[in-house]
Amino acid sequence: MEVFDAVRTALAVRNYQDKPVPAATIQRIVEAGRLTGSSMNGQPWHFVVVQNRDVLRQLGAMARTGPYIAQAPLAIVVVMEKSVYAISDGSRAIQSMILTAWSEGIGSNWVGFQGMDEVKPLLGIPGDMNVLAILPLGYPAQAAGRGRKRRKALAEVAYKERFGQPYA
Repeated sequence: MEVFDAVRTALAVRNYQDKPVPAATIQRIVEAGRLTGSSMNGQPWHFVVVQNRDVLRQLGAMARTGPYIAQAPLAIVVVMEKSVYAISDGSRAIQSMILTAWSEGIGSNWVGFQGMDEVKPLLGIPGDMNVLAILPLGYPAQAAGRGRKRRKALAEVAYKERFGQPYA
């Protein structure tokens, strides 16, 4: 899938088939996060790939906005070292992983946003690091309407030379 098509068609997926994701696909998704650019090449991220069903259920119970993690075949917990640009860099890595997954037919959604300290002891994450988000991943349970997004018109958000000057 071409990059723009992945951006254009990617949707949040919260229901997954009971079908494992191949190891090579998981590695490709994690590699996409690892290879993402970061400020001053700090690379403050760590990715914990979780496939254990019991642990996925526990993560689903801990993440109030993502109980559906429990039924995903895997999740990637994005852990950040504390740094000035950690949230920005981690967000970039998450988007790279979501788009790479989508290009492989794997759906995902961003769950949580920091403040998930209860996840740390479950996964052995050091106390001086932050859990930025959890990405449940899996094949969508229903056909995802690729490209059917409700977004503001380009004229409402893009300007030429100065704010308010129509772009198109």
